[in-house]
Amino acid sequence: MKNRTRKENRSRRDFIKTTTAAAVGGTLASRLDVIPGAYAAGSDEIRIGLIGCGGRGTGAVANALESAPGVRVVAMGDVFKDRLDESRKNLTEKHAEEIAIPEERCFAGFDAFEKVIASDANYIILATPPAFRPLHLKAAVAAGMNIFTEKPVAVDAAGIRAVLEVYEEAKKKNLHIVAGTQRRHQTGYLETMKRVHDGAIGRIVAARCYWNQGGLWKKDRQPEWSDLEWQMRNWLYFTWLSGDHIVEQHVHNIDVVNWAMGAHPVRATGMGGRQARVQPEYGHIFDHFAIDYEYENGVHLMSMCRQIPGAANNVSESLTGTKGHCQVNRYTIEGDKAWRFRDEDNSPYVQEHTDLIASIRAGKPINELKNVAESTMTAIMGRMSAYTGKMVSWDQALNSKEDLVPAKLEWGPMPVPAVAVPGQTELI
Repeated sequence: MKNRTRKENRSRRDFIKTTTAAAVGGTLASRLDVIPGAYAAGSDEIRIGLIGCGGRGTGAVANALESAPGVRVVAMGDVFKDRLDESRKNLTEKHAEEIAIPEERCFAGFDAFEKVIASDANYIILATPPAFRPLHLKAAVAAGMNIFTEKPVAVDAAGIRAVLEVYEEAKKKNLHIVAGTQRRHQTGYLETMKRVHDGAIGRIVAARCYWNQGGLWKKDRQPEWSDLEWQMRNWLYFTWLSGDHIVEQHVHNIDVVNWAMGAHPVRATGMGGRQARVQPEYGHIFDHFAIDYEYENGVHLMSMCRQIPGAANNVSESLTGTKGHCQVNRYTIEGDKAWRFRDEDNSPYVQEHTDLIASIRAGKPINELKNVAESTMTAIMGRMSAYTGKMVSWDQALNSKEDLVPAKLEWGPMPVPAVAVPGQTELI
């Protein structure tokens, strides 16, 4: 009993500490005023329902359990039972008290999300491949759930339009939604962006962002796997599931620049291709992109991403202004108002849950769905330009008839789409 008491006291201290860290950046106004009475004898218990039990979903649950007191997991669901079982085992080993989930609240199959939402959960974590995000967001909001959703939130314009409708519905219901664009919950980023918005570098005139890295994981195909199962277990490499890596991964850096600009670009001119990662086991996505984005005020963003083994790494964002320069990822400003962040940084993966839980307990809704939808759409617009070789406007992209996700999924054959060829692939 003493050990548990110490754990709860430590959790409460950590909750207040991490909440204080983000309050400096203004993520949630007046957050500290509501913490002392926020968790009284379990009356504001957070009951997590996890949808998507891969590495990110499992990690998100662990982050949420660390983020605040009074949190436990009550339901889990995944298309694949082996992923569900592995996640449940790993989480139970580390968080036995908070994850005592009976078998009847562990769901596998395409309808697992419906069963998790119908459980006694009140805090849904969405961490499936991005293709399913619009459907799952719609179902969770319809059920009145508060949501932590991973990024990106769609893979095509049809999905983004659906998510924007969900955003409006969530606002009407005063629901709380935080997205996995964790830089918006990171102390160093918050402090840096505050200074940028306060004019430390003057008016922004140019920006650059990169996510250049080596290769990522893949799972070798097993004889018993159908086409669909193989693709879903290697979802990174299929545009209908991931949106391609410009959408699935580079959205983080694009989101930082949209955050700085307070807007999304109005057009994109891009290029890209598949040069190093060409084997069939890597599906049909590109391995490199370079996109010139233009904002309404004429500012251009040079955006670049690649996943090529052996190539140099660069994951960063920078802004050039009329009075200075900001290397956002390094938390530095050069110019007349030179500055460097020297305080202790926080764990944004934990903080995003701390902020969401604090908003729920305070009854002060936050809804990040529109921001992440616009950043996702920005990345999709860049992909559309690179795939086709054409300049694509925001209105063209958002109103595109492209709908990549099959209306019905069944275990069985699913041909792999051809690799896009700029100049030949049509803009839909």
